[in-house]
Formats: sequence, C-alpha cells, structure tokens
Amino acid sequence: MSLKIAIIGYGKMGREIEKLAREAGYDPFVIVDNVDQWIEQSDKINQADVAIEFTAPDVVEQNIRKLADRNIPVVTGTTGWHEKYDQITDYVKKCNGTLFYASNFSVGVNIFFAVNEYLARIMKDYPRYRIQAEETHHTRKLDAPSGTAVTMVQDIIRNNTQYNGWKLVEDHPGEDEIPVTAKRIAGVVGEHGVDYISDIDTLTLKHSAHSREGFAKGALLAARWVTDKKGIFTMKDLLNI
Repeated sequence: MSLKIAIIGYGKMGREIEKLAREAGYDPFVIVDNVDQWIEQSDKINQADVAIEFTAPDVVEQNIRKLADRNIPVVTGTTGWHEKYDQITDYVKKCNGTLFYASNFSVGVNIFFAVNEYLARIMKDYPRYRIQAEETHHTRKLDAPSGTAVTMVQDIIRNNTQYNGWKLVEDHPGEDEIPVTAKRIAGVVGEHGVDYISDIDTLTLKHSAHSREGFAKGALLAARWVTDKKGIFTMKDLLNI
C-alpha cells in the first residue's frame, strides 16, 4: 500500500522515520520542521495521507489542530502535553478527525504496559510491597519523567488503590504516592522499570530499548493502520491488548 507521509518534526525520530519509511516503500514526501515550512509546504501537506508528528510539548497542540483542520490523520509521539489531552482530543473529534497518540510506539513497551497493569492488579492485595519507578533517557530528553514513565505509573495507580498519585523523588512523595526517579545519561535510548519491594524480596519489571528503530517502526505501523479510521486511538487499539 502506497502511503504519502508528512513528517512533522525532523529531529532524531523524524530522521529515523524518514529512513524506515523509504525502506518500506512509503513516500515521506514532505517534511516540516519550523513555522516557515508550514507556509512554504502548505499545498504538499494537504496531499498527505497521514502525518507523523514528533516535535515538542510547546508546539504539539498547534500542530495537531492544523492537521485536524486539513482533515489529515495524525500520529503523534510527542510527550509532555497530557494536561491538554482532553482539550486537543475534543477539538479533533469536533473536526471529525483522527488522532493516534502513544507515549511510546515500541511494540515491546506496549506489551510491557499490559504486563504492568496485570501485575498492579495482582499486587494490590499485597500491601507489604512498596512500589518505586525509575526511567533513564538521553540528555536531550526534554520532559522528566518521560511520557512512558507517566503512562506506567498512571496504569499502576488505576489498578492499585494503595496509591493515589506519583511524584518525582526530589519532590518528596507521600505514603500514597509512587516515587519516580528520572535520570538523564548520554547515550541511553530509554529504560523503564517498576520495583515492588518488601522486607524479604524485590520483584522487578523492566524494559530497555536498544535503538530508536522500534519507536519508528511502531509509528509507521500506526500510520498505516489509522489512515482509514476516524476518532482517537492508542497502541492498545492497534495491538488489541
């Protein structure tokens, strides 16, 4: 299936998506990386079958709105804008548009999410285990904790009534809040883990990404899947988990 992809954002993820799209036989025929290019490339953007957006929290809202106005399905992996999620998704729905959002497009991470929720449901009956979460990313990662880590701890909270929220360790979480450690280390693609700690043992669930290729492949998989759909979608819909 031929697919004309507009790449919005041309950082490391945008470049990886362009490379893999070409290898898959898709056409990443327009790339937008700044405000001027939105104007210069306007006619080409309008021809896109789908847009894949990896930018920054301060521009993701306007990018999604522009694409929804043009009736172009949007696949976005930008994180750090969750407080605007309802507002943006409402706008997309009003436009009868399409938005596919994932804090992480890796198939492995999304299987990790499913196992994390299952484990949280089991461990709610064992309150002697205290939970702590940790994530590590490269030094250019803007948001801390990562969107993946936020998804991870929110899924735990939804399935374990022992906790009502989360905080970064340096913000001094209370007894009913999950402590989250966020590290930034050069060269690390992405690591996420949850520890259940008691006096007698520790149970750990962890995912480590070896490269960005898994994220880009997942985004391309989502782009192909979502082009003929209307509404708001996530990796749970795509992977049926």
